[in-house]
Amino acid sequence: MEALIPVINKLQDVFNTVGADIIQLPQIVVVGTQSSGKSSVLESLVGRDVLPRGTGIVTRRPLIFQLVHIDSEDRRKTNEENEFKKNGRFYRGIDGEEWGKFLHTKNKIYTNFEEIRQEIEAETERISGINKGISDEPIHLKVFSPNVVNLTLVDLPGITKVPVGDQPKDIEIQIRELIVKYISNPNSIILAVTAANTDMATSEALKVAREVDPDGRRTLAVVTKLDLMDAGTDAMDILMGRVIPVKLGIIGVVNRSQLDINQKKSVADAIRDEYAFLQKKYPSLANRSGTKYLARTLNRLLMHHIRDCLPELKTRINVLAAQYQSLLNSYGEPVEDQSATLLQLITKFAAEYCHTIEGTAKYIETAELCGGARICYIFHETFGRTLESVDPLGGLTTIDVLTAIRNATGPRPALFVPEVSFELLVKRQVKRLEEPSLRCVELVHEEMQRIIQHCSNYSTQELLRFPKLHDAIVEVVTSLLRKRLPVTNDMVHNLVAIELAYINTKHPDFADACGLMNHNIEEQRRNRMRDLPSAVPRDKAAAGGAQSASSGDQTDSGGTGNWRGMLKRGEDGAAGDRPTPQNPVPASPQKGHAVNLLDVPVPVSRKLSAREQRDCEVIERLIKSYFLIVRKNIQDSVPKAVMHFLVNHVKDCLQSELVGQLYKSVLLDDLLTESEDMAQRRNEAADMLKALQKASQVIAEIRETHLW
Repeated sequence: MEALIPVINKLQDVFNTVGADIIQLPQIVVVGTQSSGKSSVLESLVGRDVLPRGTGIVTRRPLIFQLVHIDSEDRRKTNEENEFKKNGRFYRGIDGEEWGKFLHTKNKIYTNFEEIRQEIEAETERISGINKGISDEPIHLKVFSPNVVNLTLVDLPGITKVPVGDQPKDIEIQIRELIVKYISNPNSIILAVTAANTDMATSEALKVAREVDPDGRRTLAVVTKLDLMDAGTDAMDILMGRVIPVKLGIIGVVNRSQLDINQKKSVADAIRDEYAFLQKKYPSLANRSGTKYLARTLNRLLMHHIRDCLPELKTRINVLAAQYQSLLNSYGEPVEDQSATLLQLITKFAAEYCHTIEGTAKYIETAELCGGARICYIFHETFGRTLESVDPLGGLTTIDVLTAIRNATGPRPALFVPEVSFELLVKRQVKRLEEPSLRCVELVHEEMQRIIQHCSNYSTQELLRFPKLHDAIVEVVTSLLRKRLPVTNDMVHNLVAIELAYINTKHPDFADACGLMNHNIEEQRRNRMRDLPSAVPRDKAAAGGAQSASSGDQTDSGGTGNWRGMLKRGEDGAAGDRPTPQNPVPASPQKGHAVNLLDVPVPVSRKLSAREQRDCEVIERLIKSYFLIVRKNIQDSVPKAVMHFLVNHVKDCLQSELVGQLYKSVLLDDLLTESEDMAQRRNEAADMLKALQKASQVIAEIRETHLW
């Protein structure tokens, strides 16, 4: 199982090559306050002076350490791999037992650890500046040595409270967010470092660790500076977990002091002194404390953690590989045959456009209605309900009706309601159906315009590779729709004009309505006869009514289905209601005074006579009856006209229009020019896919060797 950590290092190398952080690999994250001894702990694990030193905040960028244990055979192979020829002579690339490599310096080998420290300082200043600013961009360092155990460690900036130098005022928040970003990785182990000469209950490292790991399953505590505690005190209770228990344990270590570092005391000497100190001060805990025990513990915890994480890691890699394969497919292959590619893209777009209208598209929208479904909704819901909401008598008052009747009679008093008044008024009402009909055409046109974008976004992703071709296709389809819009509008105008051109009073539905109204008027006449005073002989009244009816039949032989005959019978009934004036003496002007009739005020509103009320009622009923017939015709004919002149025409002509406008040899190079970043994105996706496939192979090798 020891070989699991090199496998994770190999996976880290794989993803480092593409500069991606999409996979959260198992690693140990070191967390602590500023000057708590984090860097000293790391150097003790490495066994060499490798980290920058100084006062205040020194670690200002995440430093990812990969410690790789090598033996003599590994060193020999590595030397052979790094040999190079110069001036006819072979030189070994590595001279020493230990060396390091940075990701940002590619294959450069560092055998002098002082140079490694200087490179860390230089790289930190390059990104974070020369002051005390921080950055979340990590530095990757791999150290090969026979004196280390296989580990992957992350050193983070120390938690601080007060900004110094040119640090921003929210430096504490920035550092905290950076720490949380790394320790939130469920595949990480948190190494919480706390100095022994501080109160364990106020440990910021343990506090932030508990925020992301409340159960403590990923947290290991390290207590540094055991040799700097106040005289008469010790850390026995802390190390035994009596103060704050930590599930993975608490390990005490003794670091080099600043004086030791200044005097160039080696790490090996420091470890020997640490062992002597622990044997003297904490003999019962000496075998469970110290740097060497910490290294073994971290190695063991990391191996077990890797073993537990590998199944989920394998699943995550496979899912990402499938996603990047799909993404790479959407970017397409580089164009070889331009003519065939252009024709293929045009044909595919036209087919997808038609399929979206027909409801057979590959990508079905689930958030809202689209394409043919929306056109259907416009026809039967939006347009249908709008027509039904139009009042047949809307905008028409009783005075308007009466005025139309009087204007149609001319200077002579009319015996019957003139037919011209009905036609005039009903045309006025039918005209109101034109506006919603044209609005229906506009809504369908807008939806067909939206289908273009739908096809570009969901159905033909290849078009995104060629922005000029995409724009050209949009322009051609938009132009085609624009040309069909006035043609469709003219047809809808004509449909309404046709209804206005001839008022068909012989329409079967209209004749039935007139017959029903005749029956109602006849019933009203009989009711009035029953209500006559007893002084009037009913036989005379009946005879008068029969005579008037017979007269009406002679005048117009239309029968009960004829609306003019119905109007005549209504007028005959109204004649008996007209009052006879008492003393009909004609008025005469005073002697010597002329009368100007135009000065006589005309009342704006007055009470209508019984006959006028009946005339208006009859006309209104006829208008409503005929309006409903026309509305039904318009509701049926407008969608048919829109489908024929706009929707179906565009579907039938789209392919030929696109080919005729775009399939030209002089346009090939321009239309098939890829977007500037498409080639780059294709290469990045291909590199990431290769990395994921290689990572999948690495995990498969673990299964074959029974390490998992």
